Amino acid sequence: MNRGSNTMLFNFRLFSKVYYALLLLALNIVGGAVGFVIIEGFGWIDAFYQTIITISTVGFGEVHEFTPTGKLFVSFLIITSFGTFAYAVTSITSYIVSGDYRQYFKDYKIMKEIEELQDHVIVCGYGRVGRQAVSTLQAHKRKFVVIESKESIIESFREKPEFPYIQENATSDDTLMTAGIINASAIITTLPSDSENLFVVLTARELNKGLTIISRASAFTSIRKLKIAGANNVIMPDSLGGSHMAQLVTNPDVLEFIDQISIQGQNEINLEEIDFKELPEDCKYKSLADLLEQFPFCNIIGFKNTQGEYIINPNPSTEIVPGSKLFVLGNPTQISNLNKQLRISKKP
Repeated sequence: MNRGSNTMLFNFRLFSKVYYALLLLALNIVGGAVGFVIIEGFGWIDAFYQTIITISTVGFGEVHEFTPTGKLFVSFLIITSFGTFAYAVTSITSYIVSGDYRQYFKDYKIMKEIEELQDHVIVCGYGRVGRQAVSTLQAHKRKFVVIESKESIIESFREKPEFPYIQENATSDDTLMTAGIINASAIITTLPSDSENLFVVLTARELNKGLTIISRASAFTSIRKLKIAGANNVIMPDSLGGSHMAQLVTNPDVLEFIDQISIQGQNEINLEEIDFKELPEDCKYKSLADLLEQFPFCNIIGFKNTQGEYIINPNPSTEIVPGSKLFVLGNPTQISNLNKQLRISKKP
């Protein structure tokens, strides 16, 4: 995948053989016309016409009688035109037979799809962690685009395309712009190198000040640097995995219960966050007690205040104000009914 659908159809790397063939053909025509003008004294129209009927070997007669030098020039022109036409036909046929042109237009279609994305997530890297992130985004029906540079992974995308992707280096400014970072709501960088993730975080924060940035880290020393660079959250997958396994030994039932809680998924227990901005006007600036009275089936287990503090089992008198969030626990039906009655539509 290359940068931008506007230039993709004219990308030299993709169509180099065809472009070379067309260039040779054009040079053949121009050279023939110039030769006829200089050697035989033809006018430009006659020279162009004579060149076309000569290199196409259609068998028409000469425009004017040739001089001996002109005959030698025509012979040379015919010989070179055979090679040019053979190269052009071979190049174009190879694209058609191999199916490369179909893939180019598929990539072009994907680029157009990426250009139209709004409030989407950019996933940098499709390794083990990146695949897990993509799987979760798909389960939650969130729009996203994957940036990956490895040819082997891109080939698997092409065989069975399930989502938009870009084959480029995620650390490039142009690549992030192509992925629509200006219109994105979040970026998840899961590149194997902490230095690459740091570069992506710096670039992303510069391009979109309000972007939510989540980065992977391999070393504890990288966490602080990534947060200084602009990452909202830094995750160490290896550390989390080890901690998770240890918790299964020390608190197996507690952890198993937590594992049963899904966020907007199909598990028996769902946990969902509701932002103040998502609430209808008649539910804003009310207390949690008023909201629970209106919707008794919901369980508000957490609250995030305007200072960014998280409160477990908030006081019913807590007021719902701008900048706050509610954390609601329930089964899928309860969560769905709550969203429906609050007229909340989650982003796809």
